[in-house]
Amino acid sequence: MGLNDGSIIKVIERLCNLDKEADISNSDATRHPLPDQAADIWFTDPPYYDSVPYADLSDFFYVWLKRSLPNEPLLRNVFETNNPLTPKLRECVWNKAYKIDGKEKDSTFFEKTVTSAFAEGRRLISEQGIGCIVFAHKSTEGWEALLSGITTGGWVITGSWPIATEQAQRLVARDSAALATSVHLVCRPRSEDAPVGDWAEVLRELPNRVGKWMERLQGENIRGADLVFACIGPALEIFSRYSKVETADGRELKLAEYLEKVWEVVGRIALEQVLGTEEAQARNGATGAMEEDARLTALFLWTLQSTNGNGEGKNNNKGKRQKEKGKSKGIEADEDEIDEGEEEDAPKGKAKGYSLVFDVARRFAQPLGIDLPKWENRIIKTEKGVVRLLPVSERAKQLFGEVGVKSAVDWIEDDAVKSLQMKLFPEFEKVKPPKIRSRGRGKISIDPSAIERDSMLEATTLDRVHAAMLLQAGGQTNALRSLIRAELGRSPDFLRLANALSALYPKGSEEKRLLDAMLLSVPR
Repeated sequence: MGLNDGSIIKVIERLCNLDKEADISNSDATRHPLPDQAADIWFTDPPYYDSVPYADLSDFFYVWLKRSLPNEPLLRNVFETNNPLTPKLRECVWNKAYKIDGKEKDSTFFEKTVTSAFAEGRRLISEQGIGCIVFAHKSTEGWEALLSGITTGGWVITGSWPIATEQAQRLVARDSAALATSVHLVCRPRSEDAPVGDWAEVLRELPNRVGKWMERLQGENIRGADLVFACIGPALEIFSRYSKVETADGRELKLAEYLEKVWEVVGRIALEQVLGTEEAQARNGATGAMEEDARLTALFLWTLQSTNGNGEGKNNNKGKRQKEKGKSKGIEADEDEIDEGEEEDAPKGKAKGYSLVFDVARRFAQPLGIDLPKWENRIIKTEKGVVRLLPVSERAKQLFGEVGVKSAVDWIEDDAVKSLQMKLFPEFEKVKPPKIRSRGRGKISIDPSAIERDSMLEATTLDRVHAAMLLQAGGQTNALRSLIRAELGRSPDFLRLANALSALYPKGSEEKRLLDAMLLSVPR
């Protein structure tokens, strides 16, 4: 709700006109005063892992409310009588600023506490009752902790609905990839005599269940990360109906292992939609599929699609600007026009390109056989736990070297096939994958000492598409046509990838403009 449209006032007026009464109590979610099976509905919007220090933020309002309502019993800290502010110690969040029983409130504390709260909710609900849990955290660790609490607490997830509840102008959404929806997980109490599940059977059911749900959500204009997390519910419906799931040798399968398979299934279905069956089935360089960098780029852009249905992704820099060079209108502010001969790296200041949390990128890449370090500083750049997809403008010098786009025209026009194989990456050096070091949660860095130089770096299909886009940007029409003719004679992959990326890049982005203009040069 926004303050400027009077929504809050409307809600208050609506509530005042209700003829129902309710009793409100302030109690610990893990120790509720109600008796067993006392409720038909259990609805909760639990804390978002480490996202918000709720109690600390509440203190600002709490001190004024206590002055306004000095005798209000709901404004008494019954949990920490010596603390004049809001309760902090038992609050279910990851907040290492506080300790309980001498231990920091870390991820283990959150998972243990939220599990206790869900188990308490299971105790309160009638056998025919229904539960609903609202969650909108972007961290995969946050989701794993929450889902572990749900399943361990005795619930079966029967549905998952993304509902648009978040304001685009809220602080957490600015310059970030925060979810546009809150995922509502619909649950039922799991039977005490639930059977043991067979891992092979669960795996057979998973792709069909997730595939149908993805198709339905996409039909309702749910896109990107919102779609990914909304698919967790149907996937967990399979897993959570059992008391536990075991492999053929009797080993109990952990929820984290199952969620890895869920990410893999979602990633493969996404790749099949945007690139084709071969890419969806590819793993570790399987023949017949495009190279890893093409699959990584396609997945990256697919994940960044927005739920608003207009195809716009989330970018590090917001806003639009009009180009004054007469070549384009309404291009996004973070995508610079690439003039003839322009071969500068990204300008200093805020980094350009599209970004994903490193853990989200890793969850997609690993099960699909994509080696992220291999593409570091080539098509992605990882800093402070965030992976940035390099814009094509930053690849000009990498692809063409010091000679630049304009000077490379002669050897491209002479023999495009041979030139793109031998003269892209003119230093003829291959950068071996650097090691990605973890310095604690959310702190990812690249180890410069691990970078080694090797033999010639071979151009991929994505490199060739980017080279064509740079020729288009530089106005090198003859060289572009020569390149396209050569690529069409080589294989259909060039055109297939260019069309796929054109559909994935946000409307109005410089990359989409270049791709669409370049595709107009393809012979009909």
